[in-house]
Amino acid sequence: MYLDELLQADNFTLATSRIAQSFRERHGLPLLHQLGIVIPNIEAAAAELEAKGIGPFFILSGSPVFWNERRMLRDVNVKLGIAYYRGVEIELIEPVENAEFYGNHLDPGGRMVVHHLGFIVDDVDRYAEMIETEGSTTWVRGTIRTFPTTAEFAYMDTVGKAGIIVEFITMRLLGLRVPIPHAVFHALGRAEKALGIKCMPL
Repeated sequence: MYLDELLQADNFTLATSRIAQSFRERHGLPLLHQLGIVIPNIEAAAAELEAKGIGPFFILSGSPVFWNERRMLRDVNVKLGIAYYRGVEIELIEPVENAEFYGNHLDPGGRMVVHHLGFIVDDVDRYAEMIETEGSTTWVRGTIRTFPTTAEFAYMDTVGKAGIIVEFITMRLLGLRVPIPHAVFHALGRAEKALGIKCMPL
């Protein structure tokens, strides 16, 4: 599945709501928060989407502070770009080093691949355990800290049951689980451009 196909749909919101619809309904998942998009070059992808009126993207580069993949700790390096479109977070992901979890999904022609669906939940581990009881294991459990925010996340191996990877995310601001306004990321993206910064450290 490719991002450009969703953007070309008559109704983007409706098109995204239909992805893994039966799986989402069966498990009572919340509204879609994020489309994780794997791309080979984050600057080029961000520029292409910004030309279509999406963004600006706030771009970061570095390693999660914790990454447990298939019960093995790894040091994964990526570039991330965050912007919102019609209420959905578009997360661009460029695998840099030891990031085969993303890199194995890159399109040979460079198209923007929808890698996963992300959902904001109050407890990542509780939701992961709920999915695990039905036979879908936790693929990756990780943590990203970028002051003043912390993101706990779990990628579930739901491809066989949902047709796509599902991610659970818990966001905290200064330790408190509060929603972060979409405008914050766009403001940070504009600041990067104004200061001539390509990306901030993760």
